[in-house]
Amino acid sequence: MSASAPAPAATQAASANVIPFAETAARVSSRDTRPLRLITCGSVDDGKSTLIGRLLWDTKAVKEDQAATLARDSGQQNDLGLPDFALLLDGLQAEREQGITIDVAYRYFSTDRRSFIVADTPGHEQYTRNMVTGASTADLAILLADARAGLLEQTRRHATIAALMGIRQFVLAVNKIDLINYDKAVFEKIANEFREFALALGVKQITAIPMSALKGENVVLSGAEAMPWYEGPTLIEALELATSRSTQAGGFRLPVQRVVRPGESFRGYQGTVSGGSIKPGDSVAILPSGTVANVKQIVTFDLVRNAAVAGDAITLVLDRQVDVARGDMIVSIDGQPMTGASFDAQLVSLQPGGIEPGKRYWLKSGARRQRVTIEPVSQLELATGQWKPHASALAMNAIGKVHLSFEEQAVFDAYDQNRSTGAFILIDPDTLNTVAGGMVTAKRGGLGGIHRSKDGEQRVVLSLPADLAEQLMASELFANRRDETEIRRMTAAEAAEFFSGAGSDI
Repeated sequence: MSASAPAPAATQAASANVIPFAETAARVSSRDTRPLRLITCGSVDDGKSTLIGRLLWDTKAVKEDQAATLARDSGQQNDLGLPDFALLLDGLQAEREQGITIDVAYRYFSTDRRSFIVADTPGHEQYTRNMVTGASTADLAILLADARAGLLEQTRRHATIAALMGIRQFVLAVNKIDLINYDKAVFEKIANEFREFALALGVKQITAIPMSALKGENVVLSGAEAMPWYEGPTLIEALELATSRSTQAGGFRLPVQRVVRPGESFRGYQGTVSGGSIKPGDSVAILPSGTVANVKQIVTFDLVRNAAVAGDAITLVLDRQVDVARGDMIVSIDGQPMTGASFDAQLVSLQPGGIEPGKRYWLKSGARRQRVTIEPVSQLELATGQWKPHASALAMNAIGKVHLSFEEQAVFDAYDQNRSTGAFILIDPDTLNTVAGGMVTAKRGGLGGIHRSKDGEQRVVLSLPADLAEQLMASELFANRRDETEIRRMTAAEAAEFFSGAGSDI
């Protein structure tokens, strides 16, 4: 069921008190049929598309009609008499003409042990945004390196972006090892250099594999005959052993997409569970209002459940009449997300116009859309992996750290805690184009922020209870600097409006 679509069967069943089947909590909680999502990254001609094509070919994921088309389109085949595997991924005419990947191509395949969704992403710097798109949902990244060239700047750039997007499992595929006569020393040099670099990014799980994607050595089939010195797993074995990122560990999250009222006796809140689990009787809070209620019933399109977990599209019924609207978030009462009007975030600029400081954008996260102002703080220099102060506009494909200032209360998790409720897109209100994708890193201090005066001088603004402010100003610490301090008395609404204008003149 689409969470945003009507669920007449579910609501009718609930209102008529007909329960066709109730799954047990143990059955629902133990279910995890999600495939492993992975991304391939590498420089042009490192062999990304060939590797994925080989992966699909050797796992029997290429159907007969696709194989016939592949043979027909391959034209001049290679010396091995094999088709051009890259054509399985490069679907755009421009990709085939230029021999490069431009868009993100997703493919599905499976083995007896597991199913996978692989994203083939572009290697060119100008298509960094597409690479970020593929990485945003991936559990694992395959970084390709040509054995003849070793680690390139582009390899480091892709590894840095993948780490920023929260990927913590890397496979280094040292491809074209056959072209250096299966030299063990070269492989180990590249593997050690990459491990040192990846560990500095915070990546702890790194598997380096020597392989020839074209010949299929150490991809699905073993390459032991050519590389008896390698005792590690093949690529497919490494993928089968990788872990999916769990969205069940944190608190319960249900961004409300729709309120349904088919009759006076039924009022439900529909959405897709973005984290954690829930069962009838659990206490929940509705954010941002903070109203508390208990779960009365969990309904899906064809049954009433005793529990629901991340990924389930459900209708939640509460035990009392409360004010819940589209865009609100229903959360577990003992593990709540961050709420506030100011957050820190990292974002990737996606449009040629870039991100302008001080401009008001629409920020969309789940079903909630809010006005926000962006204040750039720093920008990542991809060539060096260093963050540099950057307070001006962020150009297209730039990765920046920013401050987000809202005009009303916002609700987020940190992205590394929950990819769904910690992510957002920015929409230009003038063009309605999506201009950036971002990840919330932390809530900014709730006591105030740094504002820039008309002469460019930065001033720290604190929001404190009146009695505490008076005590601080009366202390010896502030006594000698009272002339430098400005005190404003505001209502809560005025303070929220004031702080939403971070970066503006005061």
